Amino acid sequence: MSRVAETIAARKAAGSGTLVGYLPVGYPDLATSIEAAVALAENGVDVLELGLPYSDPVMDGVVIQKATQAALARGFKLRHGFEAVAAITERTDIPVLLMTYWNPVLQFGVERFADELVAAGGAGLITPDLVPDEAAQWLAASDRTDLDRVFLAAPSSTDARLRQAVEKSRGFVYAVSTMGITGARADVDAAARGVVARLRSAGATSTCVGIGISTPEQVREVNEYADGAIVGSLLVKALADGGVDAVAAAAAHLATGKLPVVSR
Repeated sequence: MSRVAETIAARKAAGSGTLVGYLPVGYPDLATSIEAAVALAENGVDVLELGLPYSDPVMDGVVIQKATQAALARGFKLRHGFEAVAAITERTDIPVLLMTYWNPVLQFGVERFADELVAAGGAGLITPDLVPDEAAQWLAASDRTDLDRVFLAAPSSTDARLRQAVEKSRGFVYAVSTMGITGARADVDAAARGVVARLRSAGATSTCVGIGISTPEQVREVNEYADGAIVGSLLVKALADGGVDAVAAAAAHLATGKLPVVSR
């Protein structure tokens, strides 16, 4: 079983779901992004998702786009992603996944990318724009290195595409939702529940729901029918507005409602 799957299974056995926290590497600068990621781990986040800034982030919302563009403007390079993973995994035991669009991996070299991620202590990749039937290189590289590979599934996905995501994902399947949009909460919640149910029917044993989740209540609600809740924009905004202390407080609030633990 993968490290991510083990973490999710342990949280389920403990009677609660998993909290996955997203932050972009290099925002507002590399050192601060590392501190912020460690703060998430210290304040209730179970799995870290670190986004690699990319020039054409077509699947990211405005908050995350603004942060990743700022990181690129400050000189972010792909090697900084591996440096960040290494620094974070030296200080925390929770699994660290990279989230990246596929073109940077191709440009870097798929096998080389996998080797560098393993050397840094990373657990695997979330690839939002890579579909399983076009992922032969990554499937081979991740099999060789035992890295997790997380593919996406959406309410609009066909049954065949959902089966592919279930069969090829390792760690969890990322169920795309629009949870929490004002005025449409009931509809989007039904859509999220629906895609999770379809993934279960396709054989999924581990599914996490992301996009639009921003409150402890939403985290708990998602974890009633899925295995994990993924929070990104709220944490990025907290970092932008108040720095590491604010992102620590936001994580603690999402996880437990309690004040953050400050150990630095």
